Amino acid sequence: MREIAHKYLAPWVIGVALAVITIAVFCRVATFDFITYDDPAYVTANPQVQAGLSVKNFVWAFTSSRAYNWHPLTWLSLMLDSELFGLNAGGFHITNLLLHTANTVLLFIVLSRMTEALWSSAFVAAAFALHPLHVQSVAWIAERKDVLSTLFWLLTMLFYVRYAERSSIGRYVLALFVFILGLMAKPMLVTLPFILLLVDYWPLKRKCSFRKLLFEKLPFVFLAGVSSVITFVIQSRSGAVKNVVKFPFDIRVINAVVSYIQYILKMFWPVNLSVFYPHPGRSLHFSDAIIPTLLLVAATVLTIRFARTRGYLLFGWLWYICTLIPVIGLVQVGDQAMADRYTYVPLIGLFIMIAWGLPELLARYAFRKTILAVAAAVVLLAMTVSTYQQLRYWQNDVTILERAVEVNPNDRFAQANLGVAFLRKNSYDDAIAHFEKALQIDPCDAMSHLNIGVAFFRKDKIDQAVIHFEKAAEIDPCDVPTRLNLATALAKQGKQEQAIEQCNEALRIDSSGTNAYNLRQVLLTQKK
Repeated sequence: MREIAHKYLAPWVIGVALAVITIAVFCRVATFDFITYDDPAYVTANPQVQAGLSVKNFVWAFTSSRAYNWHPLTWLSLMLDSELFGLNAGGFHITNLLLHTANTVLLFIVLSRMTEALWSSAFVAAAFALHPLHVQSVAWIAERKDVLSTLFWLLTMLFYVRYAERSSIGRYVLALFVFILGLMAKPMLVTLPFILLLVDYWPLKRKCSFRKLLFEKLPFVFLAGVSSVITFVIQSRSGAVKNVVKFPFDIRVINAVVSYIQYILKMFWPVNLSVFYPHPGRSLHFSDAIIPTLLLVAATVLTIRFARTRGYLLFGWLWYICTLIPVIGLVQVGDQAMADRYTYVPLIGLFIMIAWGLPELLARYAFRKTILAVAAAVVLLAMTVSTYQQLRYWQNDVTILERAVEVNPNDRFAQANLGVAFLRKNSYDDAIAHFEKALQIDPCDAMSHLNIGVAFFRKDKIDQAVIHFEKAAEIDPCDVPTRLNLATALAKQGKQEQAIEQCNEALRIDSSGTNAYNLRQVLLTQKK
């Protein structure tokens, strides 16, 4: 009777407990606001998402390359939220939390089904739920693609395990179909075919020829390849993929190697987390990669060495290494060196190494179970406290960007965006202070010159506004908003002729610009 209760009741109790704890720790996100970093592209400045679900928007979701990705299911999920909650940010946050909770429980189900190791699976799921590195994926509405795609990732694994237990066309097609859905939420799933091959090795230990196992993965590999090509083309055309002049290949490789170790360090000691980590660029040198490379090689050699007797080590290590490949920066997208959100799936591999490795390491100790239970409780409690603290930085624009500035005062991106956040709150002096810091870091930041000009203009300091508008136009002569702001400021100085010239220049850049045309008409009328 006891064994039956343990086999059937315990998994349900653990699953419910995981869900309750996850919701309890993250529930404060329901009071959080949108932030200006990426949320406008996904929701607040996206008319299709705000319009909700419709046939027209359904077609748009499958044909749009907005936000540098093809992820129609992510768009549809955001449209559904908009349909239900309007522009109430809390509703979007709750959906992210529910998806994260579902992922936590599903991870436990998948691992316990594959391994029949109930408590090790529970620890991995709890660490996944509570680790502070995962706050970014849950508390950031724009990262809906993270939590949604991971749901399909884990469902694909679950259905694949069912197929491996009893092969049938129906079970295989179901796993393949869910995999396709995952790719349509985020192309992060492109490494999943390899992970399924790892699952065959450990823990399933399938008694099939390698050729058969590889053949089973070919449809998954083909679809992953198609998704990769689509993503690369979209990001290249949109300019998200940085050119080799700014980030040469050797710099990208060094940053990738360093980042692999940095993520591990942050897993064990998650301090100074930020929404953005600036790419060090050419300040990286070959010497920076020597120790990280040696550590990676040593870890790989050791896991291979113990692969026969401790398959979970090789499984977990290769999970970590391979699932980071799409986002490790070999193909540079954006200006970040690394990002907390990129660890959402990869850390599962390291958690598995720990959850299965420590019990075996302590196998000879008499009080092994007590030691492990206490250690797990302490670690998870520390994660909970750290995550709860980290969540407070995600309340709104100001809190998340003030934290980024606190972590890295020389982050131009954070300084400039914090200035924008204060500008929107009409806190002009605070905005100017941060724009000036951004310009100290990069005097050629045209957008900061434009924004500081706007702040001065609203403070009725027109002369200073003109100076910054002119500087912005000098740095980026093809920016229409800069020309129009300059024209407005010049007109307020009584320099109608110069203001009209700026309108003409704006129309030369974009002949269809109604704002430039209307402003010129007003200025011509005033001139008469």
